[in-house]
Amino acid sequence: MAFPMPPHQTAYDRAATIFSPEGDLYQVRYAFEAVKKGWTSLGIKTNEGVVIAAEKRFIGPLVDIDDIDKIYKIDDHIGVAFAGMGGDGRILIDYARVFTVRHRLLYGEPPPVELVAKVVADVKQAYTQHGGVRPFGVALIFAGVNPDGTTKVYRTDPGGQYFSFKAIAIGSGEQVANEMFEKHYRSDMSLEEATKLALKILYAIIRKTVEDKEKAIATLPDQVELAYITVKERMFTKMTKEQVKEIADSMREELLQL
Repeated sequence: MAFPMPPHQTAYDRAATIFSPEGDLYQVRYAFEAVKKGWTSLGIKTNEGVVIAAEKRFIGPLVDIDDIDKIYKIDDHIGVAFAGMGGDGRILIDYARVFTVRHRLLYGEPPPVELVAKVVADVKQAYTQHGGVRPFGVALIFAGVNPDGTTKVYRTDPGGQYFSFKAIAIGSGEQVANEMFEKHYRSDMSLEEATKLALKILYAIIRKTVEDKEKAIATLPDQVELAYITVKERMFTKMTKEQVKEIADSMREELLQL
């Protein structure tokens, strides 16, 4: 015996372009759920520069997570991290890279961070408005230093919106991370303090799956990616495992108290 499907599924789930009576696009809503299941990524801006951080998880004993990247360079002055479907993120990151190259060739200068976030958000929005496509199941955090020296962090959502933040997290640990941001973030913090805050937040998230505190600290160099861009140099730099370990060791006592 066949059971009838709920009305909202039969009527409003069939395409990304059909609104529900509540004004929702269900496919876009589901894309947000894909983001919430992703590995946590975050961005922080300071007067000295920006910090991007992301967690990586051990998904299998034979998977080499050293070759899994969660943070990418878009241009010398812009980096990006994502949460959600990795394939969708890869396509949008490649699109952003091509855009920055074209902008440099056409105008002879690097594009502002907001412009890069906007063009990617425009692509996402288009995939909520046309039949035969599905929304991108990924959110991205763009962080960088503008040509005028201002620091910016933007989050782009599956629905095509983008917002500017002082500090923001996306992914499965976003609630914990954003609560810690609200408690510990300061607009006058240094780049070093922002880096330590990012590592502290990701440690708190990793601790939810690793009971032993010492073991959680020991895994930080393997499970955390950190990158930064300074106002002075305006050059995207990703930290090595050794550098992450050095920071984690300097924070050991503080981390053990969490």
